[in-house]
Amino acid sequence: MFKALAGIVLALVATLAHAERIRDLTSVQGVRENSLIGYGLVVGLDGTGDQTTQTPFTTQTLNNMLSQLGITVPTGTNMQLKNVAAVMVTASYPPFARQGQTIDVVVSSMGNAKSLRGGTLLMTPLKGVDSQVYALAQGNILVGGAGASAGGSSVQVNQLNGGRITNGAIIERELPTQFGAGNTINLQLNDEDFTMAQQITDAINRARGYGSATALDARTVQVRVPSGNQLAGAFSGGHSKYGSQRDAAGCKSRDQLAYRFGGHESGSHAG
Repeated sequence: MFKALAGIVLALVATLAHAERIRDLTSVQGVRENSLIGYGLVVGLDGTGDQTTQTPFTTQTLNNMLSQLGITVPTGTNMQLKNVAAVMVTASYPPFARQGQTIDVVVSSMGNAKSLRGGTLLMTPLKGVDSQVYALAQGNILVGGAGASAGGSSVQVNQLNGGRITNGAIIERELPTQFGAGNTINLQLNDEDFTMAQQITDAINRARGYGSATALDARTVQVRVPSGNQLAGAFSGGHSKYGSQRDAAGCKSRDQLAYRFGGHESGSHAG
């Protein structure tokens, strides 16, 4: 069933004539990114970290981390650190992500650190809204800003207390999904438009047989999933062409529709 769904999705995002493509006009319902968030520490800063006397949570977090590593900090110790910063880490969990896949993360200072440049994010669990850990982030931070100071004056370009780690998190838990559980998928138009919803429906029905698609409302087109993988292959192998023309004012005219699988329409160009 999942292979059949994959085939039909590939077909429905195929090229449309005259630069109009279904994937540019719609998205598949239930296929979306999810937000992840975590709290961690950045170390290795060149004296630009949090002033721990003003951000006690940084010291508290460091003590907890050292304790988990088997290191006990004597009670009452007042650590004056300048190379550590408390940060929030965010990431987007892509649809259909698999265990072991890597994703980018954004690291942002939540204390009074002057810069995260040159810092390393220590292992940070990233959680979803259900408080489950879905990824672990760690790595060297790339800061896009720059700054310099001399003679009592300073200059700064962009922000220094935030950065990114490319492929900085590893997916540890796969997100449960209901995609593929039923015998239909829903395409959601980016903009509500009864005419366009009906045209997409008519185009799919002409190519795959009437009854394959139904316009539920101005924003949703329901598509029936093929029952066999061979038919799914036909969906994935074809190129759907969706022709639209522009009037003199540059507005799209949706009165004409061309749809074809397995080749280019005469005079059309793939978008």
